[in-house]
Amino acid sequence: MLKRSRETESFTVSFLDVASCGFGAMIILLMLAKPSQPSPLEVAEAAPAAIISELQEQLFEIRGETRVVNRDLNAKQEQLSSIKERVARLRRDLSDVQGEFQSSKQLSDETTDEIGKLSLAQQSLTAEMQRLAANSSAPENNAIGGIPVDSEYIIFVIDTSGSMFNNPSWGKMLGVIEDTLNVYPEVKGIQIMNDMGDYMFDSFRGQWIPDTPARRTQILSTLRNWNPFSNSSPVEGVTRAINTFYAPDKKISIYVLGDDFQPGG
Repeated sequence: MLKRSRETESFTVSFLDVASCGFGAMIILLMLAKPSQPSPLEVAEAAPAAIISELQEQLFEIRGETRVVNRDLNAKQEQLSSIKERVARLRRDLSDVQGEFQSSKQLSDETTDEIGKLSLAQQSLTAEMQRLAANSSAPENNAIGGIPVDSEYIIFVIDTSGSMFNNPSWGKMLGVIEDTLNVYPEVKGIQIMNDMGDYMFDSFRGQWIPDTPARRTQILSTLRNWNPFSNSSPVEGVTRAINTFYAPDKKISIYVLGDDFQPGG
């Protein structure tokens, strides 16, 4: 009986030892596993850092895009300024062209009027030439319109002003002189002066130019480029022609050619 009691007690002690060891092992395992608990905190701390890094990258990208947009905007502004300057320049050019057009139109109108006047003068002179040719056998004292047609000497007093020389009026005048010379196939002397009394040929100053075919050709050729100063008043030229060449025994005709003589001329 005593032996059975001791065996039971020994079994109970052994069971308790095993149980104690098992609980001790579990506690040790729990203690060893406990330090691994802070890892979620590290993940939580790493997550905001990644977000911040991503946001910084996005910020850098936005800043880069902003710089590109600013460059494009500056380029567009410079292009707009250039276009505005070009438009202003074109407007100035247009204004200048319009001014030149108005001046040209005015000059064209004046030239047309001058050509019309010369044309009328040429028509009148042509009619007189035709009458002169039809009455070539008329008496020596014959006159048409108060102008003697049997002249032996001819003087041309020509307006050499810019308005006369620098437009088609000059060509009309050359045609009138050529027609006039053709009416007089042969005369004793010719003289060419401008409305100021200046001689076209200084070598014949105060003298008659001998009438020859070569001289007539030279007169017309020189007239094409003869452009001395003029005040568009024939008074000086006619006065000098009369004072220099008048002679009671000579039959002289004076032809005054111009486009717009000054008042009192």
